[in-house]
Amino acid sequence: MTDAQHIRPLTSLRFFAAFWVVLFHYWPKLDVGGAAPLVVEKGYLGVEAFFVLSGFILCHVYRTSLEDGRFRYGSFLWNRLARIYPLHLATLLGMIALGVVAGLAGFAVDSNLLSWESLPANLLLLQAWGLAPEAAFNHPSWSISAEWFAYLTFPVFAWAALALKDRPLTAVGAAAVFLVGIYAAFEVLAGFPLTQATIAWGALRIVPCFALGCALHALWRARPAQNRAMALAGALVSGALAPIFSAMGAPDAAIVLALGSLIFFLARTAQSGAHVLSSAPLVYLGEISYSVYMICVPWKIVFVNAASKILQLNDERLPLAVWIVFLIGVVPLAALSYHLIEKPARERMKLWADLWMVRRPSAARA
Repeated sequence: MTDAQHIRPLTSLRFFAAFWVVLFHYWPKLDVGGAAPLVVEKGYLGVEAFFVLSGFILCHVYRTSLEDGRFRYGSFLWNRLARIYPLHLATLLGMIALGVVAGLAGFAVDSNLLSWESLPANLLLLQAWGLAPEAAFNHPSWSISAEWFAYLTFPVFAWAALALKDRPLTAVGAAAVFLVGIYAAFEVLAGFPLTQATIAWGALRIVPCFALGCALHALWRARPAQNRAMALAGALVSGALAPIFSAMGAPDAAIVLALGSLIFFLARTAQSGAHVLSSAPLVYLGEISYSVYMICVPWKIVFVNAASKILQLNDERLPLAVWIVFLIGVVPLAALSYHLIEKPARERMKLWADLWMVRRPSAARA
């Protein structure tokens, strides 16, 4: 049986999703001829993997409390805020400091980087709701704003999943049809794919993926893995399909559905007692994946600008050896971010909530 709140292969998968996004952002800075491989060009879909994972994991953690009436919406939101907000705030302030210092030092600073009109939306995690005029500060945080939208509406997703808990195949089929349909409709209406929406329509971008994750969890819960070999085969096939589809330039919907299948079968391997992607180093990398994702752009700005000055590069494209240092360097920096900011701040916020709950009955009695 798996731990009530920790499916180790899915934790590890988070790192691979984050690293896929990092490659997408970093590859244009590599001094190599030709276009990026299609697998790299599809790296923005690592965000979709995070969105599907969010729906699956939140249903995994909270379904029982929802069913027996113990779910507390306020506590849920506080715990989710503790998970995402401290590092978001730290990177936001870091980008502001970086932009101000660079401007004072005489460096050219993109006007969008310090878009003060966008600051309120960024502080309130509303920048992916169409409320920020520019993609300012730490741009990857748009997806955290989209996650916040999903957290606020989580009871709706959970209710739908519970309503279909006895018909999980129907739930998964409906979620898949919804995903394909909304992708097609959005591109027709907006003129660009939903999977490339960020500060404009980013909150909508999470909806089909989050719904798919919730539906996949309903199926995983209703149909426990009975055969380890079948679970391993499913994980192997679905794990191959996502990069193969990406390399073929398949539609984004097909790749996202393959990622959903991978998440489902990896969860089944854990359910069956297999130890795929369950080693301590991989799980640790998964635990720091949020930091990897959130610091990748600040690190890119600092490293590429510094390397361009030192090496006197005109186009900011790095030699291979320097680029590898640049790419690998994000991991130890993420570990520092995780241990110095993300983890202690999250624990402190949860401690505040625990202390408040202890004092609340005392105040009521008084």
